[in-house]
Amino acid sequence: MWIVLPAYNEEKIIQNTLREIQSAGYKNIIVVDDGSHDQTYEQAKEIPGVIVLKHKLNRGKGAATKTGIEAAKLLDAGIIVTMDSDGQHKPADITRLIEPIEKNHCDVVLGTRLKNPAGMPWYKICANHIGNAITWYFYGLWVSDSQSGFRAYSRHASELINTKTDRYEYDSEVIREIYVYKLKYREVPIEVRYTEYSMGKVQKQGFINGLKTFYKIVWNLIN
Repeated sequence: MWIVLPAYNEEKIIQNTLREIQSAGYKNIIVVDDGSHDQTYEQAKEIPGVIVLKHKLNRGKGAATKTGIEAAKLLDAGIIVTMDSDGQHKPADITRLIEPIEKNHCDVVLGTRLKNPAGMPWYKICANHIGNAITWYFYGLWVSDSQSGFRAYSRHASELINTKTDRYEYDSEVIREIYVYKLKYREVPIEVRYTEYSMGKVQKQGFINGLKTFYKIVWNLIN
């Protein structure tokens, strides 16, 4: 199993995130620095055993995630886990994400914040419900948290899923691929830590970015 973390301007937190994952017993980690303007790449490189890749230009969360997944496949990953690099996701939840795949119960496991939204800001809950509705309307599959980046994929699923978008619409496009290829999936509750740092990041999916995501989903469908 390999864990993939897309990262953009995370120099303040990336080392803590990586050390926490390693302390939970997971050693196969790939960080993809998506054209950061700070020392994210250098900070990640200082953590022993972590593979760090870099986009010269900022291409988006989806593009960085796809780069990491392709690298994991080259390393013969049987299961690939994707998670955010800002410390919001708890490594302790990884076990619950990969277990259904290890037992051959499904191909994709989606971490969902909305099955246990304790501590989640109300406006994020509302935005996620809207995102779920948009994803369902355009892509035909209802899930409880279409925007979560904490997911696990079997090798079979990673070979089939073929997304075209590079930014936040990537998470919704994966849902379409699950529907198109009839992949078996499960949703697993996850806990998310909302900190002053993570909530203050301008690149996170907020209202304006949500509108951009909606526009890009529609644009990609009509072109």
